[in-house]
Amino acid sequence: MIFSKAAGVANSIYGKSQEPIKMMLEQQEEAFQKMSIIDKVFFKDETKDFANKYTIETSLGNFVPVGENGKYPESNFQEGYSKVIEPETWKLQFSVTQEMVEDAKIGKIKSRASAFMLSFNRTKELFAAGLINNGNSSTMLFGNKSFDITGADKVALFSTSHPSITGGTGVQSNLYNGAFSYDNLSAAEEKMHYFKDDDGNILTVSPDTIVIPDKAAIKKLVFEAIGAEGIPGTANNSYSYQFGRWNVVISPYLTDYAGTTSGLNTWYLLDSSFNDAYQALVWLDRIPLTTKSYIDENTDANIFAGRARYAAAPNNWRTMLCSAPGLAGASSF
Repeated sequence: MIFSKAAGVANSIYGKSQEPIKMMLEQQEEAFQKMSIIDKVFFKDETKDFANKYTIETSLGNFVPVGENGKYPESNFQEGYSKVIEPETWKLQFSVTQEMVEDAKIGKIKSRASAFMLSFNRTKELFAAGLINNGNSSTMLFGNKSFDITGADKVALFSTSHPSITGGTGVQSNLYNGAFSYDNLSAAEEKMHYFKDDDGNILTVSPDTIVIPDKAAIKKLVFEAIGAEGIPGTANNSYSYQFGRWNVVISPYLTDYAGTTSGLNTWYLLDSSFNDAYQALVWLDRIPLTTKSYIDENTDANIFAGRARYAAAPNNWRTMLCSAPGLAGASSF
C-alpha cells in the first residue's frame, strides 16, 4: 500500500489522526490477505506496462532413429495461443469529518477505515472468484462492466471443446458433471494426467489442490475422501491413495453453476505447479492500492481516496478442471 498525505496536513486539525488511519488501513489489508484465495489459486504477476501478453510455444518434435551417420532431423517450435491482459483501474474514497476529529470519534474513524479496506479486499476476492464462478462463460459482468474471461484459445476457461492451434490433437475437455466423491476425485485426477499439449503430447499435469465453496456438505465429502487412510463409506481395510495428498482451498465467494443438480456443489482441481510454470491463471498487478489524503475545501473534511490497477484472466486452461454436477453438455467421468 502507498499512502500519501495532503500537503500541510500536519499543521491542521487532522495531523495527529493521519498515522492511526494509515495503520488501520494497513492492518486491515494484511488481515484479509490471510484469507484470500488469490495467492492460492492464481499465478501472481506484476507489470510496469499498459498490458501483458502471455503465450506458450508448441512442443518440439520427438527424437527419431536415423541409423549410422544419419543426418539430424529438424523440428521447429511454433507460438501457441496467446492472451493479452490489460489491468483495470479501480477507485473508491471515504471521508473523515472535522467534527469527528474535534469530538474524538475514534470509533467512527476506525469504522470508516475498516469499511474502506473491506470494500477493497472484498472487490478483489469477488473479482477473482467471479472468474471461476463464470468459468464456463466467455464474459463476466462485474460492476456494470463486461470482462472478457476467455483463455488464450478464445474459449471459456472450463469447456468441452478446447482446440489445438496445430491440429495435433482433437478438442479436449476440462468441464465435467460429476458430484464430488472419492471415485470422481480419482477419475478427475486421471483426466488431468492425460491433458495433452497442442501437438498431442501428454503433459505432466498433476493436480494438488481441491477448490470448493464454503458449504458443509461438500466440505464433509472432501475431507472424508482425503482425510482417512481407508476407503470412505466402506468397512474394509483398503488403503486410500488419496489420503494426505491434497491441499484444500475454501471460499465463501464460490457459487454453483446455473443448471447444476440442486444440493450438489461445483468443485475444482488445480495443479499449482503447472499454474506457476505456465502462467496459466493470471492475476496481474499494475499499481498497488494507493491512498491519498486531501482536504475538501467545501466541507473541511479529510478525504481518503484509494486507487489501484489490476486484472485477472485465464491463459492456459490445463491448470484446472471443473466438475459441475448435472450440468447439461458437460463431459462425464
